[in-house]
Amino acid sequence: MLMNILSIGSQGGWTVAIVGYSIVFIALVLLVIVFVNLPKLLHLNLRKKLVREGRSSSETDDLSIEGGVNAAIAMALHMHLNQNHDDESNIITIKKVTKNYSPWSSKIYGVMNQPR
Repeated sequence: MLMNILSIGSQGGWTVAIVGYSIVFIALVLLVIVFVNLPKLLHLNLRKKLVREGRSSSETDDLSIEGGVNAAIAMALHMHLNQNHDDESNIITIKKVTKNYSPWSSKIYGVMNQPR
């Protein structure tokens, strides 16, 4: 009885593993296809927009932007969007806060103070 349950479990484990790996592999292949074809779709959309404006697509055959220019634009946007706080003054103000006596914060009632 126990041996039969273990054999079914091991076969089911292999099935789950194969199905899981195949789903992940198919998802990765689909992502590669999408990311490879995305620039082509964007260029097609840009060419259609240029034709609507009256410019011919032969005037602007090279619609791609170099990697360095993309990196500079991304860095400028990152620096602009993360600049959300003002320059603060370097003055530190320390105010003494008076606390009322509380036995909860008293050190004499600590856990380690056990009578001997």
